[in-house]
Amino acid sequence: MALNTTEAIEKLAAEIGENVYLDIAKWHLYLSNAHLHTLLAEQLYPILSAKSLDEDRVLHILQSIPVKIGGGKKEVSLIDFMPMQCQVILMDILEKYQRNM
Repeated sequence: MALNTTEAIEKLAAEIGENVYLDIAKWHLYLSNAHLHTLLAEQLYPILSAKSLDEDRVLHILQSIPVKIGGGKKEVSLIDFMPMQCQVILMDILEKYQRNM
């Protein structure tokens, strides 16, 4: 079971990493390149077992993940770097993933 869960999280992380990005001065840093895709997938995966996906819970998770900037001088929440389009893409990925579980 643990291996299946690990594989499922890795698959979800890969899809998130390839499609969701941080927008920094109109520069797109995909979550895989920022090494945030696995962390995000690990936090989102447990909520996919619910009957319906709770968007507020997803947004709370995005808010709770700190992104260090300036060599760690500051932390900004992940959601603050994500344009609305990426939030919609993330929800679409999660909904599709949940349907296929």
